[in-house]
Amino acid sequence: MPITLNHTIVPAVDNEAAARFFASVMGLEYLGAERHFAPVRVNDSLTLDFMSVENPDGHHLAFDVDPASFDGILARLRAAGVPYGNDPGSSDNGRTDHPLCARGLYFTDDAGNLYEVMSPE
Repeated sequence: MPITLNHTIVPAVDNEAAARFFASVMGLEYLGAERHFAPVRVNDSLTLDFMSVENPDGHHLAFDVDPASFDGILARLRAAGVPYGNDPGSSDNGRTDHPLCARGLYFTDDAGNLYEVMSPE
């Protein structure tokens, strides 16, 4: 059996708000809190468990997506007025020309988590 990542804890100012934000941008479903986590299923093997903490320190989470998913994420970011950019230091420059792939972008949430979305085409 290969090693796969099952879940990771994502620090949040407000776990449910962070889970709703992430799910809405990524085109995923948020089904509600479970105990002190606000889980979002990313795929069959990975769940992000958002957890409220007093002083969240942002993490970097990177995702490979197909071109259609990338287009949807970009459209949802634009519609919501969420800044994005092509560099972790300029995650608000509005560009998608990524140095590691054909198209990519970064965006952040209110806890400082830096999300990277990369598409091969």
